[in-house]
Amino acid sequence: MKIQLIAAGAIASLALAGCATSPGYGGGYNGGGGYGSGNNYNQNRCADCGIVTRINAVSSGRTAPTATGAILGGIVGAVAGHEISDHTGGSKGNQNIAAVAGAAAGALAGNKIQQNVTGESYDIQVRMDDGRVIMVNQKNLNGVAENAYVRVVNGRVVLR
Repeated sequence: MKIQLIAAGAIASLALAGCATSPGYGGGYNGGGGYGSGNNYNQNRCADCGIVTRINAVSSGRTAPTATGAILGGIVGAVAGHEISDHTGGSKGNQNIAAVAGAAAGALAGNKIQQNVTGESYDIQVRMDDGRVIMVNQKNLNGVAENAYVRVVNGRVVLR
């Protein structure tokens, strides 16, 4: 029993040691001039980082009356909730409760879908650290502004 516990502890220690990061060797060398030269080239550049150079608001061009998504979602949700309760053997009272809950959930979902379809988005132009210029379109800025240092992660611009 004690040998198994010691073996498990040793394996866990080796696994954790394998996850440790190595120190950054050579990070102080500045390219030809050695340490302390005037060249401040950073060898640890971020491959997906850059500076926002422009933000343009883009309207979707789609319009719909204000409550359309909520109303349609509520109807679909009420019918779905009632049918699910009916097919699972719910009583009349449970079917009504399920219909009300489905209507509420459907209205919320329908409203959100309508906002995503008809709302505006933003074209964000980023000059990457390596000189490339990329354009990313996303629904919200989340604090991103022009001249901000950002990172592009999974097709989205986020503050760094």
